[in-house]
Amino acid sequence: MKVPLLDLKAQLLPLESEIKAALNAVVDSTAYINGPAVAKLEHDIAAYCGAVCSVGVSSGTDALLVSLMALDIGPGDIVLTTPYSFFATAGTIARLGAEVAMVDIDPVSYTLDPAALQTWFKRETTKAGRVKAVIPVHLYGQCADMDTIMQVARNRGIAVIEDAAQAIGAVYPSADGLKKAGSIGTVGCFSFFPSKNLGGIGDGGMVVTNDEALAEKVRLLRNHGAHPKYYHSLIGGNFRLDTVQAAVLLVKLPHLERWHAMRRENAAYYDELLAGTGIRVPQAVYGREHHIYNQYVISVPEKRDDLRAWLAEHDIGNEVYYPVAFHEQECFRSLGYKKGDFPNSEYAAKHTLALPVYPELTRPMQERVVEMIHQFYR
Repeated sequence: MKVPLLDLKAQLLPLESEIKAALNAVVDSTAYINGPAVAKLEHDIAAYCGAVCSVGVSSGTDALLVSLMALDIGPGDIVLTTPYSFFATAGTIARLGAEVAMVDIDPVSYTLDPAALQTWFKRETTKAGRVKAVIPVHLYGQCADMDTIMQVARNRGIAVIEDAAQAIGAVYPSADGLKKAGSIGTVGCFSFFPSKNLGGIGDGGMVVTNDEALAEKVRLLRNHGAHPKYYHSLIGGNFRLDTVQAAVLLVKLPHLERWHAMRRENAAYYDELLAGTGIRVPQAVYGREHHIYNQYVISVPEKRDDLRAWLAEHDIGNEVYYPVAFHEQECFRSLGYKKGDFPNSEYAAKHTLALPVYPELTRPMQERVVEMIHQFYR
């Protein structure tokens, strides 16, 4: 039995006629840039996340980039983040000439460790005054521990940019009540890359915030800082969300909660099948109902790469997110970090493996995945 890591065709088939009708409507309208579907999606995503404002942009990477730009982050500034994430998290900071500073992840949730963040400020007293923002990453569909992070940020007067690219719909049980990912910090950033729980048919992203002035600045920056046309008060970029992507996402958005639920069911069944194997399954630290399982990432004690090759040999899709932590990337060598500086991130990079968890995955397919894992270790 062949089990792909992700099957976009399975998601498309029930929605195909509706998606194609939406695409035809965009084609017929000729409103290809900032068409009505973009404004509608912005409204609906803000409502879904419980945020005041939402601004469509061209990708999750550009959501991070334009948010940093809107906060006037640049040379001389420091932005703190985790070493264990997709490259855009750190890459966008460096792209603006700011310094990337890192703190380790929590070994259970793989998200930024608030205790490590507090330790950094106690240790780096000469640098602390240059910190402009912190970027916690809601990794694999689960929120970082935001209450402590927000308290540190408030005490220091710094912005919090939530990298929620993998976490649309994830819930954080704050002391102030349940909050959706992206709505907690100064700004939240989402990706609509096709593999995400809410994915388009190409690149797309969204910036959400409760600060209307900041949202307006993001709108300005996404269109070269121009308002009105040809009059530029800021130097921005071309970060607009295509109307085609917005139209597709509007078709998918009403199904998102059902897809989350199906992923949770798949995760629960994996947990059952893998019990007693010595493999560490993903921990839903706030309860399974608050996790959206963008990825189901196991941690294996040994021979991760051999296991990955074995699964691929038997037509079982799998992936390593992420094999090289930021501090060990060649492009960040100048930061002066060394192997051993972030042991939790390094361990995760060497021992974790993502298994298929998409909504349409069947139980026999999951059983096949786990049986092949059992066979490998036997």
